[in-house]
Amino acid sequence: MFQHFMWATGQSSVFVAKPPSVEAFLPISALMAAKQFILRHKWDMVHPAGLTLFFAFIWMSLLFRKSFCGYICPVGFASNLVEQLGRKFGLQKELPVKVERILAAPKYILLAGFAYFILIKMSARQIESFLTLPYNYVADSKMLAFFISPSATTLIILASITVISLFIRNFWCRFLCPYGALLGLCSTFSPTAIKRNPEACISCGKCRKICPSAIHVDERELVHSPDCIGCTECVGVCPVPDCLTTSFFNKKTPFAILAVGCICVLLLFYGIAVFTGHWYSDAPPHIIQKFHMMIFNK
Repeated sequence: MFQHFMWATGQSSVFVAKPPSVEAFLPISALMAAKQFILRHKWDMVHPAGLTLFFAFIWMSLLFRKSFCGYICPVGFASNLVEQLGRKFGLQKELPVKVERILAAPKYILLAGFAYFILIKMSARQIESFLTLPYNYVADSKMLAFFISPSATTLIILASITVISLFIRNFWCRFLCPYGALLGLCSTFSPTAIKRNPEACISCGKCRKICPSAIHVDERELVHSPDCIGCTECVGVCPVPDCLTTSFFNKKTPFAILAVGCICVLLLFYGIAVFTGHWYSDAPPHIIQKFHMMIFNK
C-alpha cells in the first residue's frame, strides 16, 4: 500500500496497484455502500473489496460470533499483545460489572451516531454523491497517512489507550470500537455459543481470567454475549474435559470450528467477489493519481 501511495502522490514513477484488502479499514464507506446496494442493487466499484469484506465480517458474526475480532483484526491482535504484557507483570485488573456496562456505552453511542446519519438521514443520492467524491477515492491512502504521519494528539491518544490496556484488558475493543459493537450485535443471532457444564465445573476461574473480553464464563451455563469474540481460549484452558464445549445449533462441535468457519466465510466471499468482478476497483489509474495529487499536494 505504501508503494501505491508513493506512486499515486507522484513520489514514484513506478505504478503499483493498490492491494484491495486494505479497504477493510474503511467501514464507514462500506456502510454507505451497503445501504446503496440494498436500496439500488448497485455495488460500489470505488472500494468493491471494502463492501465485500464488510458483508463477509457481518456473516462471520451471524454464524461464528464476533470472530473477525478474534482471528483477523490487526488492532485486536495488537490489543491482545498489550493485554498479555499486562498480565505477565500482574497489572491486569477486573472491573465491576456495573463499571463495565458504563464504559461500554461509548462504542454503542458511536455506532448509533453512524447508523443514524448514514442509514436514516442520508438519502441514496447523497450516499452515491459521497462515494464518488475524490476524497472517497483516496480514503484508504488518508488512513495510511494517518498512521505513518500521526499528529501529536494522535500519538497521545494511542499511547493513553495502550497504557490503559495494560491494566484493563482490550480496552479499545471492549469499550470504544463501534465496528466491534456492530459485529457484536450481529453475533447475538449466532447459532454458535460456549456451554458450561455446572456439574463438572470445579470453579477454578481459569476461563474467566483468560477471556479477552473479561466475560464471567465461570458463572454462566451458556456464553452468548455480544462481547464474545469466539477465540475459544476459555475452552482450551479449562482443565476439566467437556466442562466447556463449543456448540453450533445446540450440537457439540470441535472448538476449532469457529476459526475454520471464519476463514471459510472469508474465502467464500473473496472467491465470489473475484469471480464476479467485485473485488478490484474499476477506477482508472490516471483518475486515482489525479485525485491523490489533488488531495495530498494542496
